Amino acid sequence: MEFLLTAVDFFVHLDVYIGVILEKFGLWTYLLLFLTIFCETGLVVTPFLPGDSLIFVVGAFAAAGKLDVGWLFVLLVVASVGGNTLNYQIGSWFGPAVFEKNYRFLKRKYLDQTHEFFEKYGAKTIIFARFLPIVRTFAPFLAGVGRMTYLRFTIYNVVGSLAWVTLFLYGGFFFGEIPIVKRNLTLVIFAILLISVVPTVFEVIRRRFQAGRMEKKDS
Repeated sequence: MEFLLTAVDFFVHLDVYIGVILEKFGLWTYLLLFLTIFCETGLVVTPFLPGDSLIFVVGAFAAAGKLDVGWLFVLLVVASVGGNTLNYQIGSWFGPAVFEKNYRFLKRKYLDQTHEFFEKYGAKTIIFARFLPIVRTFAPFLAGVGRMTYLRFTIYNVVGSLAWVTLFLYGGFFFGEIPIVKRNLTLVIFAILLISVVPTVFEVIRRRFQAGRMEKKDS
């Protein structure tokens, strides 16, 4: 419970924590940001790491002159593409057997949820998933499990990474310094977190509603 409260506090007050990290680590902050995004997209066991909100916040810090937006763009895109590629390779290594066994570090419901996205949207899931927490961590993994061709995966991976980083980084860069946003940055971060989760929640509710209708129909 304590870990959960600490995690929520970190997510909601990213503006405060990034400021502290910048003061303590200086240029090493770029490496920490790179590793955070790389792990969030590249390791199936770390879907809880900040993504959208973190990129937006560092964009706002770049607008204030505390970080270089050009370097951030390059590093975050490389981290995103590289993380997804590692995730794809891990999925390829596990193969279809991942659906036949229960692995301690894999959340089965997340796996099934992402699999349904693939069933609905196909390879484009790699792009759509960029804007869905949890799903974006599992999508490249399942692309590897499903043996999607590497070239096709790479094209969608690069396009999705560019769109994701551009939207949130430059969103923070151009809007983060607006007085009303700057004064309420914590609320903006919280709103981004909520908006990011809404599509996933909506999809879960829709599936349960459809399942309920099917059960009534069968009975």
